Amino acid sequence: MATESSEGEEEGKLMGGNQQLTIDDEDLREMAKKAAWSVSSCKPGNGVTSLRDDNLDTYWQSDGAQPHLVNIQFQKKVKLQVGILVVLYVDFKLDESYTPSKISIRAGDGFQNLKEIKSVELVKPTGWVYISLSGNDPRETFVNTFMLQIAVLSNHLNGRDTHVRQIKVYGPRLCVKILLLYSLPVPLKKMIELTRYSGRAVKICRLQLAVVHISRPACLVSCFVFIVSKKFRAAI
Repeated sequence: MATESSEGEEEGKLMGGNQQLTIDDEDLREMAKKAAWSVSSCKPGNGVTSLRDDNLDTYWQSDGAQPHLVNIQFQKKVKLQVGILVVLYVDFKLDESYTPSKISIRAGDGFQNLKEIKSVELVKPTGWVYISLSGNDPRETFVNTFMLQIAVLSNHLNGRDTHVRQIKVYGPRLCVKILLLYSLPVPLKKMIELTRYSGRAVKICRLQLAVVHISRPACLVSCFVFIVSKKFRAAI
């Protein structure tokens, strides 16, 4: 998995940035494609769509008092757990005083109960910056949430408005169980659980139940595909 910074880091500080967006863990996928995105303010022509257009030459530019806010509202509850990454593209070389220097990430069911879950300082970042929402304590657990908010609290060189060129949110893929019931001359039932599966299986999961009959010598295999327990669910 990509680390939180590429050129070095101190506690609470992220330095540098990656020129290429690299997500090494094949079990992670971009989870905010169907979320509702909004911002607290923007200059005409530099709105929220610039954060999601996959174009590093465009950017969201705020137009108001700090903090500058990006709101991400999911269609389904998302569990903030190990593996969730917020990835931003910022460019100090191009944007200078518009570049964020301190960012707070908050979570909740809506605007009325947001709570800070991560705070980081960026030191002259140029490139993709990876912010893990995992806590330092492995026993720490996070809430299920409908909303993430990314707040730019301050900019480099005491700048007022901010530039952010891209934001992506990565989380674990939806897992599925495959239950195999074997009809053999001697009664035998065996369960096989797969906790990792390809992206194609996610589409299958949208069916409450899929039954496939496969003929084999002396046996009939019935495959039942179920959605796993809620703790593995994530917004699609």
